[in-house]
Amino acid sequence: MRLLLVRHGETPSNLDHLLDTAVPGPGLTPLGEAQAAALPEALAGEDIEALYVSTMLRTQLTAAPLAAARGLEAIVRDGVREVAAGDLEMLPGESPEGREYMRTVFAWAAGDTGLRIPGGESGKEALARYDAVIEEAAANGAGTVAVVSHGAAIRMWTAARADNVDVAFAAAHLLRNTGVVVLEGSPSDGWKVLSWDSAAVEPAGEAGPTGEAVETA
Repeated sequence: MRLLLVRHGETPSNLDHLLDTAVPGPGLTPLGEAQAAALPEALAGEDIEALYVSTMLRTQLTAAPLAAARGLEAIVRDGVREVAAGDLEMLPGESPEGREYMRTVFAWAAGDTGLRIPGGESGKEALARYDAVIEEAAANGAGTVAVVSHGAAIRMWTAARADNVDVAFAAAHLLRNTGVVVLEGSPSDGWKVLSWDSAAVEPAGEAGPTGEAVETA
């Protein structure tokens, strides 16, 4: 299966560098709307047969132009929502707590899944819910699936599950709004990343704390 993990368009909280992970969350900025509108052309070469979004409004708004252009119904799944910030919700990404959020996310990807974000979820829980949606998509038999998801969740899951991307790479490489991580494989055989962060609109705007390069140590 070809798997396209697409980060949502820019939000007001991205501009303000806030950890904004509660459902349903904010909509898109004007730039975010432009990024969403550009997705159908940016992904014109992809034969997308199924489209998934999270329970968060920003993914649904980002996917809407693509769904309309392809005649697809976006499938809403809570499993691909952003990593829950818990007690760190709406704190600045540059704060010590904000940095700890991303360090914890990447520690999960490195295998320390028992860690828990204060007031939030553990790595075991976050990976399990994301895995379940990807397994569902694979079981449905589509050749190419697009999942509009979130910066921390995409980077965490890819670093944990792809054979050729490790935590150091995922932490050092930003994922811009409407950036796409393209993978190939299956839940049983494993995943290989084919490309990272091809973006639909330039300039890409403000990535926010979950999309920026971070120090993990």
